[in-house]
Amino acid sequence: MKVLVTGFDPFGGESINPAFEVIKKLPNKIENIQIFKLEVPTVFQKAISVTTGKIKEIEPDVIINIGQAGGRYSITPERIAININDASISDNESNQPKNIPIDNNGPAAYFSTLPIRGIVKEINNIGVPASISNTAGTYVCNNLMYGVLNYINKNNLNIRAGFIHIPYLHEQVVNKRNIASFSIETLLEGIKAAIIACEKYKLDIDYISGEIC
Repeated sequence: MKVLVTGFDPFGGESINPAFEVIKKLPNKIENIQIFKLEVPTVFQKAISVTTGKIKEIEPDVIINIGQAGGRYSITPERIAININDASISDNESNQPKNIPIDNNGPAAYFSTLPIRGIVKEINNIGVPASISNTAGTYVCNNLMYGVLNYINKNNLNIRAGFIHIPYLHEQVVNKRNIASFSIETLLEGIKAAIIACEKYKLDIDYISGEIC
């Protein structure tokens, strides 16, 4: 199985992005899973084009896009991406779209085709907090998740894809109070577990990971 794992470059004044810091430490192979790594720009639409270019090149079976969600307390596979760009801050090329569709002819939303409950279970099984998120936001993370799923759908590709948000690294919160953070080693093990889950579960499983509100 070929898995493409993407991570964003730093944005919003940060000097690092845990997404790509984790990806850089991934092995090139886990069991029989071949891993391809890609850094993508935190730029609306460009993140999509860079990723789809890599998809054409390697023809992966699975795509896992990873992004930073500062303030979250667990690793969170996303359930859904919505067809909107609505940025509270500029991206890395000073774009700040407000209430603009990602694709004027696309559906309102796409659900992840990754086994998100299986991912949560496998990460929890190694003692790392994980839970399903029901919002990927409206920044470049959502833009990329929607764009990749839209590309797969429009081209009738047999590829499973989705997005995982990860918390800050410890060094990012030294001067921030009461903000959750993980070690690079913990995040790395969590992402490895997520990759293994995508090979283990071709369909998602019955595992409780919802929220009351």
